[in-house]
Amino acid sequence: MINKRSNPVCLKILNLPGDLRLFCVEVKQIMKGSIFIFFKKVCPVAIIFSLIVPFSCWAGYDYIDITTPSLRKIPMAIPLFKTMSGNKKEVKLSQSASELLAETLDFTGYFKMLESDTFLEDLQKTGIVASKINFNNWRGIGTELLITGSVLAAGDKVEMELRLYDSFKERLLVGKRYTTSDKGSPRKIIRRFCSEVIYSLTGSRGIFDSKIAFVSTGSGNKEIYICDFDGHNSRQETHNKEISFFPAWSSDGKWLAYTAYKKGKMGLYIKHLKGKQGVVVAKKGINISPAWVPGKFELAATLSFSGDQKIYLLTGRGKIIKRLTDKWGIDCSPSFSPDGKKMAFVSDRSGTPQIYIKDFDSERVDRLTFHGKYNTEPSWSPRGDKIVYSAIENGEINICVVGFDGRESIPLTRHTGYNESPSWSPDGSLIAFTSTRDGLYKIYVMTVYGTDQRRLLVLPGNQTNPKWSPNVIN
Repeated sequence: MINKRSNPVCLKILNLPGDLRLFCVEVKQIMKGSIFIFFKKVCPVAIIFSLIVPFSCWAGYDYIDITTPSLRKIPMAIPLFKTMSGNKKEVKLSQSASELLAETLDFTGYFKMLESDTFLEDLQKTGIVASKINFNNWRGIGTELLITGSVLAAGDKVEMELRLYDSFKERLLVGKRYTTSDKGSPRKIIRRFCSEVIYSLTGSRGIFDSKIAFVSTGSGNKEIYICDFDGHNSRQETHNKEISFFPAWSSDGKWLAYTAYKKGKMGLYIKHLKGKQGVVVAKKGINISPAWVPGKFELAATLSFSGDQKIYLLTGRGKIIKRLTDKWGIDCSPSFSPDGKKMAFVSDRSGTPQIYIKDFDSERVDRLTFHGKYNTEPSWSPRGDKIVYSAIENGEINICVVGFDGRESIPLTRHTGYNESPSWSPDGSLIAFTSTRDGLYKIYVMTVYGTDQRRLLVLPGNQTNPKWSPNVIN
């Protein structure tokens, strides 16, 4: 039997069931191309926008209660945008932009998009403002929310007007006008308007300015990639040609921390995404599972230079500030509460991997999970009320969610392969995770209640370890 105290052990990461398939292995058994942790198996677009109707007069209008598990999808209609001059450029943009708008809002899980063949009114022949719309025609097909749009292409500029209406109250909720270069994609305009729509209905800006970092083997090696919130515009961020994993975003979205092997040596890399600044923490042993402190240029990470794996607090420049866990056993996978006053983490101090919470004010540590013998990968909701995690039970690996008080642990996945590495969207409405339900490891997204589970993106190889950025990426 391996003695954990005298023989630091860690987790071997290969093409096993996810980046956290756990095997006990002695450190001296580490081979080239392998990574070990612990436990046992079980084009720039300039956009000018102006407010058509003051938004503040509708602020706080509550259409969607995002805290209820019985959330009803709101029937929404998005007809083709009206072309103002009818030229080919406008016709093409009308089709693509209206479809993109429907696709982007549908991604949130809040809406039921109505089919265009059920529409009783052609806005090309009538109009897009309230005085020109026969709302009876839209209510007749069940429309509760209606979005109208217009496109004007003149010279090297494109102007789009977009409006959100309450069909039953015949009320304008949001009205925006955007101007952009005709060479620019409508995607930025559409996402900006979607943010206004979601804000008017929920009080939150949504997810439309966020990105997701993840690990992919598409290049032949495990590298860090970044894509938009909906899987578009994926790009390779690291080119180490060895192994990179455990990406983590700083709270301002400007820095990315991750673990990587270079020339056979493990290090914790802290990198500025747009500059050349960066540092490497390469202590003896392992340097893994970084997690940034909300609102600070500090992060926690699991280091083993002192023997057992413990969680340390570091500056953004890689200097150790202090040790955060000090009990016997192995501690890893930190995740902070939104206010930074508490930290969830994994420890085997009770005999099996379980999730604990440390209160920094009182220094008290309490066990959070009691159901099941193997619970890992905690991720704290941006709203502060829930923690999502991976659980192994009865030969299955599933995503579960629990209140930070430890009550009502609820599985969000069942009987769909291995499901792990959960990560919250910045507004707390969606969860990204890894699943093998279709064979290889791919990234999926679901609502906080486990509904609307769908694959995020299509890339070669395995994709794992998704980490959602804050909502500040432009």
